[in-house]
Amino acid sequence: MSLDELPQKDSDERANHDAVTSHESENGSIAAVSSTVSSVESEKAAYEFLTQTPVKSTDTHLIEFSEAMRTIAKALRQVAEGKAAAQAEAAEWKRKYELEMAQKQQSCGSFTNDELEKLVSQLTLEMPASDQTGCCGNHGICSHEILQDAIPGPNPRSTHKMVRRKASFRLSWGCNGNKNGQHKHDFVSFEKGDITTAERSNKQILLKWESSPQTVLFITKPNSNSVRVLCAEMVRWLKEHKNINVVVEPRVSKELLTEDSYYNFIQTWDDDEEIKMLHTKVDLIVTLGGDGTVLWAASLFKGPVPPVVAFSLGSLGFMTPFRSEQYRDYLDNVLNGSFSITLRNRLQCHVIRDAAKDELETEEPILVLNEVTIDRGISSYLTYLECYCDSSFVTCVQGDGLIISTTSGSTAYSLAAGGSMVHPQVPGILFTPICPHSLSFRPLILPEYVTLRVQVPYNSRGQAWASFDGKDRKLLSPGDALICSMSPWPVPTACLVDSTTDFLRSIHEGLHWNLRKSQSFDGPRD
Repeated sequence: MSLDELPQKDSDERANHDAVTSHESENGSIAAVSSTVSSVESEKAAYEFLTQTPVKSTDTHLIEFSEAMRTIAKALRQVAEGKAAAQAEAAEWKRKYELEMAQKQQSCGSFTNDELEKLVSQLTLEMPASDQTGCCGNHGICSHEILQDAIPGPNPRSTHKMVRRKASFRLSWGCNGNKNGQHKHDFVSFEKGDITTAERSNKQILLKWESSPQTVLFITKPNSNSVRVLCAEMVRWLKEHKNINVVVEPRVSKELLTEDSYYNFIQTWDDDEEIKMLHTKVDLIVTLGGDGTVLWAASLFKGPVPPVVAFSLGSLGFMTPFRSEQYRDYLDNVLNGSFSITLRNRLQCHVIRDAAKDELETEEPILVLNEVTIDRGISSYLTYLECYCDSSFVTCVQGDGLIISTTSGSTAYSLAAGGSMVHPQVPGILFTPICPHSLSFRPLILPEYVTLRVQVPYNSRGQAWASFDGKDRKLLSPGDALICSMSPWPVPTACLVDSTTDFLRSIHEGLHWNLRKSQSFDGPRD
């Protein structure tokens, strides 16, 4: 052994002795180790002893400890990855929100502060006295909560053609068509540890004018002589007996002025920009026709919709409870008193093209009152669609197509495809397949708050076509998607009696629901 190796060996011995002392002190046996070390006669024996210490006996525990540490590290890694994914998703939604807000600011950027202040002052001066006293939210819903006016753009032509003041009204809940003084807004209550649902199943929605309506919009079925004659008669009666301002479609205006110059007081619109502002000027809508006329009237309003009084002059009338023979009595009751209404939800649909770089780069939203239908068109191949509800996968549709319907549209195409009839005030979305290539594919009714996404996959053999309330047909190529959610702007339709009575009458008279010959009195008995 050289001189250089002696210090090294001496330091190794001291390190080994310290390690033994430290290890054994942790196990409470310092004295035993000290006596054992002193009995070692040579450096070689001491080294061999160190290799045979209880360190080896703890290998199993170390292995278990390392496995536990690896498990913890894996869990922490998964948490970190989840956090990173959540942060990325939040950043993406924040980017979309900022982009949408920027687009809205650009759309409103044409107004200066002085112009906005002037507009607010004009609206304040024109607001009825009942509006200035405050909202009636303690006892119902006010018109300025339901029919909120959009920020109007510069429209000088419509300013002098149509009145700018709107009648205000109040919505309240009543029992069997009568106001019962119990106004409930909470669907769920929690008292003394018990969860109970609010008593709302027997409530009807009542509309009561707080100021007299001044403007009525007429929407009529085209190419009908009887409808044209009735429209002229009703317009004359409203002007002479109620002093009501009347707005009609350009087609109807031309027909009435051609018939008689007496109707030069009627108002109409000239372009789409004026149509967008109709909800700020019209207090009431009167439709003369069938359900298709109601659908057309609703399609004119991309936002709030005034109350609709639908007169039945068509072949089917699920949404037209009023008879034209007694229009004076009906209109008098609607204009002067409170009446029940049905809030018919609409679907808001967006078509997102595969070429779009962002979901905000979509086409103009389309509102439907009945249903949106996706079918195979003229293709001979099955429709192949992937359907998602919020972030959950629903199913792949293979068949002739799919119907996404409102509850108001449950008695239309969805019913013919095997869907259920649903009360129009039930909050839900109907998911009905059209001739599916699977006997187990049954219709669904989903809650109103979900968002549905129907996408044509890239491996689809053909294209698909989407139609909205039977019109505005659009082609969906592989990669394109259709997004459907509930619109915040329902269509309030006036009831003849109340919502439930009118619905049952419509399926009895329109569909002859469960109509059969009664069982004869004579025969076997118990």
